[in-house]
Amino acid sequence: MLGLEPTMLVAACTVLGLLIGSFLNVVIHRLPIMMERDWQRQCAEASGKPQPSFEPLSLISPRSRCPHCGHAIGALENIPIISYLFLRGRCKGCGKPISVRYPLIEALTAVLFGYAAWRFGSTPALAGALLFIAALISLSFIDADTQLLPDDITLPLIWVGLLFNLNGTFTTLQNAVIGAVAGYVSLWLVYWAFKLTTGKEGMGYGDFKLLAAIGAWFGWQMLPLVILLSSLVGALVGIALIVLARHDRNVPIPFGPYLAAAGVIALLWGKELTQAWLGLIY
Repeated sequence: MLGLEPTMLVAACTVLGLLIGSFLNVVIHRLPIMMERDWQRQCAEASGKPQPSFEPLSLISPRSRCPHCGHAIGALENIPIISYLFLRGRCKGCGKPISVRYPLIEALTAVLFGYAAWRFGSTPALAGALLFIAALISLSFIDADTQLLPDDITLPLIWVGLLFNLNGTFTTLQNAVIGAVAGYVSLWLVYWAFKLTTGKEGMGYGDFKLLAAIGAWFGWQMLPLVILLSSLVGALVGIALIVLARHDRNVPIPFGPYLAAAGVIALLWGKELTQAWLGLIY
């Protein structure tokens, strides 16, 4: 898509976002299942028990099905957003409701892809931005569903961020390496400080890796903004859940979605926000 006229580039990336968003729905649903099956196989192997038998499952096969009746989703039923509206949000096979989250993820991905195209234009940074956005959307919803941040996404995200910064796409390589280390260590220290103080685990190791990935993409200078934004939004949402939704205080709230949201903000508006923040201080 490099070399396209700006309006065409934004339109092309928006359509691409719809298609990628549809695939992300598959990733969000299937990757935790694949991880759990792998853990069960490892446990069986370690304990000397027979290997459990599962239906073959990957990110590309079998075809998506209705969770209620098993109806296989055809191509015409899988057009992003349009199919959901045409089917009025219900399965063609059994008529049971289809979660509105599917078209919302497709729309969110399309909007962010389109904005990234407008923000970065026909540059290598655009390719990185689209990859980064897709990864963070997947991580956010997987963490919200399962309180897991899969290494299959977070670890490659760290290395890809460093590769993009070999030529200084988002920051210098030196800042990126320091950012990856500082991102991991900062939350690792918070984790142990909280655990030693309260005897409880306040977050998981996946959060460390996600912040390390954000540091690898945008450098250590962006980490204070990311930590501030994610903590602020997380605190506000947590208080709202406890007060309005009567969320049990002892039930953990995943931190990954707030880190991911802050990471996307850092991608799209990080430099401007950092400069504004420094202007207020000095």
